[in-house]
Amino acid sequence: MITADRMTAVDRNAEALGVPRKQLMESSGNAIAREVREIADRGEKIVVVAGRGNNGGDAFVAVRFLQEYDVTVRLLGRAETIGTDIARENWEALQRSEYDTTEVTDSKNLDLPDCDLVLDAMLGTGVTGALRESEATAAEQINDSDAAVLAVDVPSGINADTGDAEGTAVKADRVVTFHETKPGLSGLDCDVTVADIGIPSAAETFVGPGDLHGVRGNVGGRVFVIGGGPYTGAPALAGQSALRAGADLSFVAAPDTVAGEIQGYAEDLIVQPYEGDRLTPEQVDGLVETAESYDDTVVLGPGLGNAGETIEATVQFLESFSGRAVVDADALPAIPDLDTEATLVCTPNSKELAELGGPEAENLRDVTDEIETLADDLGHVVLAKGATDVISDGGRTRVVRTGNTGMKVGGTGDVLAGVVAGLFGTTDAFDSACVGSYVNGRAGDLLYDEYGEGLLASDMLETVPRAIWGDDDE
Repeated sequence: MITADRMTAVDRNAEALGVPRKQLMESSGNAIAREVREIADRGEKIVVVAGRGNNGGDAFVAVRFLQEYDVTVRLLGRAETIGTDIARENWEALQRSEYDTTEVTDSKNLDLPDCDLVLDAMLGTGVTGALRESEATAAEQINDSDAAVLAVDVPSGINADTGDAEGTAVKADRVVTFHETKPGLSGLDCDVTVADIGIPSAAETFVGPGDLHGVRGNVGGRVFVIGGGPYTGAPALAGQSALRAGADLSFVAAPDTVAGEIQGYAEDLIVQPYEGDRLTPEQVDGLVETAESYDDTVVLGPGLGNAGETIEATVQFLESFSGRAVVDADALPAIPDLDTEATLVCTPNSKELAELGGPEAENLRDVTDEIETLADDLGHVVLAKGATDVISDGGRTRVVRTGNTGMKVGGTGDVLAGVVAGLFGTTDAFDSACVGSYVNGRAGDLLYDEYGEGLLASDMLETVPRAIWGDDDE
């Protein structure tokens, strides 16, 4: 099954792979026509009730493949308000070819003629809430009709994810849905056909601009980086990249011996020093209290070092913490056998992946199944970093192909941890990891033409916003 939001992302990813939505619409329309032929005899009268989105566009295409039927099209609304170029093009094709079409600009003027089959193409999977006019009146007339009803993708008025309806909804006898079935269709009393419309499996496997589009405008929150001690640049990069990814505030908790140096990297960071020269168990209670009091997304690990008491402190922190955390670098040894209620994204490189109990491999794409097994065993999202990144939550696994060899330079993993944390405040763990990895690689790609192998992680701070909010083909 696939949710409405995920279906939208997959459509966009397919377009980025070279399969445009116009081509998918043609395939969808053909699939609708095939379904009509299964249930209607030649010459029977069909009425298409179409909305002004791509759901209606799919039906406009279908009309061209139904020459052997008596087809009438009712467009709900004015043609000039059709919402997408590809739906409008297919409507205009019907006009130029002199098909029987009518624009219904007022629900009072809607009169559904007698027919053998009604094709419900008013609203697709991405529309929720109660039907408005003229759709509500149309749904009532469709339900009062003696005709059979075939719905396109999902019956209008039905939530594709839940199967619920807020008010009137079309009662369909059959549904033809695309690519995969939708969760909300399982509880409906109707036959469902799932049509393959040519979306490549890569559109789901590879993270792409469709996944990114889902998080745009959905950012914010606070990030709390716990790092520093032996190293200072790593926590500063993580904190700054979280801000670039959309976090409202970024805090860094660090030993007072290095707090001033970390503050010197950027005035936008809020540095909170604690006594000592490294993280120890004595600081854990205060750090947990701070993180949970403000519902912070934690980044744990950048620059901490690998002293025994520091590893002990990271274990104590994660076992006491119940919020969201990105666990990176020096904190990763705390993960095996960890007992925690926190929601974690772990970001190991290839060497760290093996130390967590995962596979040893130069090419992570060769061991995606083993990474998925590891994530399932750990109970956390694993973002395995390599020439291509592999992300898994133990049930879902995706691959990120953005990035380049110039990003082997130190600090790019710290930028990644901060980007994931910046998204994690408003997006779930798996999607934050997928999109964070995609954005991080894209930020590096934007620099590669200029710097090549000489790019610096600090340069990526300026391209992270472009990687998120820039043009998809940039």
